Amino acid sequence: MSKRIIPNRSIIRLSGPDMLALLERTVTHSVDNWNTGEMRYGALLTPQGKIVADYLAMLSLDNIYLDVHSGAADDLEKRLKLFRLRSDVVIERLTDDVVTEGSWADVRSAQLPHRAISPKAEIGLEMPREEWHAARIAAGVPEWGADYRASEVFPTDVNLDVMGGIDYKKGCFVGQEVASRMKRKGKIRKRTLPVHGEGLKVGADVLAGSSIGTISSVSGTHGLALLRTDRLVSAEAAGHAFTCGGRPITIDRPAWLDLELIALSAAND
Repeated sequence: MSKRIIPNRSIIRLSGPDMLALLERTVTHSVDNWNTGEMRYGALLTPQGKIVADYLAMLSLDNIYLDVHSGAADDLEKRLKLFRLRSDVVIERLTDDVVTEGSWADVRSAQLPHRAISPKAEIGLEMPREEWHAARIAAGVPEWGADYRASEVFPTDVNLDVMGGIDYKKGCFVGQEVASRMKRKGKIRKRTLPVHGEGLKVGADVLAGSSIGTISSVSGTHGLALLRTDRLVSAEAAGHAFTCGGRPITIDRPAWLDLELIALSAAND
């Protein structure tokens, strides 16, 4: 059976003796104890701590492959080349290979299709975009180009930390000061959460007495919404119903969010 292409993806390859060192000082994930064949999730941030591009990184014997949204690939490639300075690293876009279904588990969620990098000659059809978006929305995974774009959101807004995309204990990376301060001082106020209801529309307000956020992605009756978690808690305490477009909706509360809200409440006492 032919592998299908994962839609909207490009591949940037890093090679050379300094490829790990380049990522270690620039991006959010650690490169320590990275085994061949292991996938890691991370992002390059602006100095102000917002996401330029997120990606899945795959380590082979001689290369690192960055699986990145096609709309973000040019910017990510350009910035990495600027940060390269005198490092012995070759950074290049691959045009004869594509991201496909495969054997590497997507580290962001077990619900997402496994991935691989495959030669174009071996591929079949592209996975329908509606199918891909339905899968990632069901898994609660925001995506660059749909839920946000460059320099719009902080990593925690789109749950990068929850999905293992930030190592707060690693050495310096671009935007680390802002990202670490938000984490350390309990200033995480926004999260992307799954919502469910009829008539969901991208850009529509989620209301609970007043607006608590907006819908960022929709697939049928399922969606993702960027929400103010402090307003979410206040609305619940006041007994407000959650609506969107005049219709009732439900909001998923993952266990990690409950723990975060408890910590936030303690920090504000």
